[in-house]
Amino acid sequence: MNLKVTRGQIMARGLANRCPNCGARSLFKEGTLFEVNPACGECGLKIERDEGGFLGALSLNYGVTLIVFVLPVMLLAIFGAFSFRTASIVGGIGAIGFPALLYRSSRSWWLMNYYLVLPRHLPANLPPVAKGEDENI
Repeated sequence: MNLKVTRGQIMARGLANRCPNCGARSLFKEGTLFEVNPACGECGLKIERDEGGFLGALSLNYGVTLIVFVLPVMLLAIFGAFSFRTASIVGGIGAIGFPALLYRSSRSWWLMNYYLVLPRHLPANLPPVAKGEDENI
């Protein structure tokens, strides 16, 4: 069975913070920074699936913050680019600010990862269901 929405499209949409099913910019409620829509306004894809979606995005955000921000600050302090006191202040501020900046992306990336692994779960990729058949895959 050919996929209507390919893994490449899922990845591109996830990196652009778009709906993995239709590509609309509808993951977050308009006018808010952190409020996720329960479903896509264009195609109806359920975005808020369960607590695991939030926990997965939180873990992803935490890992990216550690590797991309905290680790370089720590290494710069170890190699003498600036003092440990400065590193502590910059690291502390960044450990709070960096995850806030990545919040939207981490939610989108987690959704993207789910559908990269299970692309046939996207409504656009579901086979047609005949009357009386079970729609579960």
